[in-house]
Amino acid sequence: MKTAYIFPGQGSQFPGMGKDLYDSSAQARAFFKKADEILGFDISEIMFNGTDEQLKETKVTQPAVFLHSVISALCLPDFRPDMAAGHSLGEFSALAAAGAIEFEDALRLVAIRAQQMQLCCDKVPGTMAAIIGLEDKVVEDICARSEGLVIPANYNCDGQVVISGEKAAVEAACAQFLEAGAKRALPLSVSGAFHSPLMEPARAKLGEAIEATAFKEPSCPVYQNVTAKAETDPVVIKDNLLKQLTSPVRWTQTIRNMRADGAEEFIELGPGTVLQGLLRRIK
Repeated sequence: MKTAYIFPGQGSQFPGMGKDLYDSSAQARAFFKKADEILGFDISEIMFNGTDEQLKETKVTQPAVFLHSVISALCLPDFRPDMAAGHSLGEFSALAAAGAIEFEDALRLVAIRAQQMQLCCDKVPGTMAAIIGLEDKVVEDICARSEGLVIPANYNCDGQVVISGEKAAVEAACAQFLEAGAKRALPLSVSGAFHSPLMEPARAKLGEAIEATAFKEPSCPVYQNVTAKAETDPVVIKDNLLKQLTSPVRWTQTIRNMRADGAEEFIELGPGTVLQGLLRRIK
């Protein structure tokens, strides 16, 4: 039986996250201390005792979810994945847990990614919405016909695709989805149009940082968001990690491919159980 470890993305955070790890493990405490030093602020204090609003700040959210996920993995005595994958930000967690990037280097990349994505959000307003109850092809066709920029951004599970783009275009598309028979077209409380071309300005700085970071072959195949395929080549991994910034997260396809490659047990490491919920809805 092959075991797949999966790691969540932004949106899984909650007040108090990681406190149980900190209290129960000296190794975890060392990781949190190192993270505070690298980031230059007391992220562990915010994670353990901060408010919902503090945790929603992008510069906090992304490192916090990464830390909870990776420390959970690295503190497991029997962490030996046959394969791994992460949803959006979670891809950095998967790569760090599988040893493709050192913990410290991965955290620095996550911090740069969060900073650059926030700058994009501040510069060009955008938004996202979850479309429930339509086939992927219908969502793709409506996006393609829409005026303005709106694209499929997250293929989360059967019947759930998140779209991303300019606010007016997303709002207009939502009306079309409902007319086409969608059960819901739910605006998301996000600060920008993630996984869309509106994140393009972030590519330069993140690309420089990724290129300057040492990557090595992971201990197991990591299924990447852009291709939904297993990768082990550090050059390919780095390229896909940058492309992910402006490309859709193909999570439905990723899970199907992992199952086809023998995954029978999926273990979610990180805050919340969002990915377990999606798993149950992927045929």
